[in-house]
Amino acid sequence: MKKKQIPLIAPAEKRVYEGFFGIIVVLFILCTVYTDFNPMELFRKSENFWLFLSEDFFPPALPKMEKIINILESVFVTVAMAISATTVAAILAFFVALFASERVSPFPKFAKTVRGFATFLRNIPALVWAFILFSSLGIGTGVGFVALCITSFAFMVRAFAETMEDISSDCLESLQAVGSTFPQRIVHGVLPSCLSGFLSWFLYCMEVNIRASTIVGMVGGGGVGMVLFSYIKGFQYHIAFSIILLIAVMVILVDLVTGHLRRRLFQ
Repeated sequence: MKKKQIPLIAPAEKRVYEGFFGIIVVLFILCTVYTDFNPMELFRKSENFWLFLSEDFFPPALPKMEKIINILESVFVTVAMAISATTVAAILAFFVALFASERVSPFPKFAKTVRGFATFLRNIPALVWAFILFSSLGIGTGVGFVALCITSFAFMVRAFAETMEDISSDCLESLQAVGSTFPQRIVHGVLPSCLSGFLSWFLYCMEVNIRASTIVGMVGGGGVGMVLFSYIKGFQYHIAFSIILLIAVMVILVDLVTGHLRRRLFQ
């Protein structure tokens, strides 16, 4: 007697996956035709790419000592800009998120409006904000700080509001039943329940801003991004590659530290 095999995936679920995969393939073909993009062109021109890297970027080179000091200072400026922008944005986002959560807000009908405003700000990338602010504020770390602050604020408003939605309704209702005011409900109900979640989102946002601050700096936001762009414009690719490696080390170290802190929060 032949044994009946039990499928690992249900037939209905398998058809959904196959249909989804088919749609992705069709969309890819349509997009490549519409944009005149030929994937095989990348393979044909890959030799020029690797030749450019091997001859112009490798090996990395170091500039003169006084310029090395300037590069290191720009790295510290980039980290400080990301930390300060994230901190200011987190403080502002916390107070706004109190009105973006339907469970916590004293005006729950306006919670969706506040979230919609935050979503609008979040959907504009920090790079676009930097271009907009560059016209009014000029070149400098002020542009990078404000651009990062806007996008971080919008992101954390949504993240903090979603965190508050997970609070037990019994906790807030019991505080309200004994006559506690809105600030008292926040201090004794929201913060004890959500503080670890707030800090986790804050650390994640800081990771993102460390990376984004380099990109923002290249369009006038100051920091190591502007220094890197100046070397690229000057065709000093060997030194630029050294700065890229330094940025990679900086990002990896920040990721390790923030990842360790987030794990400690939830132990």
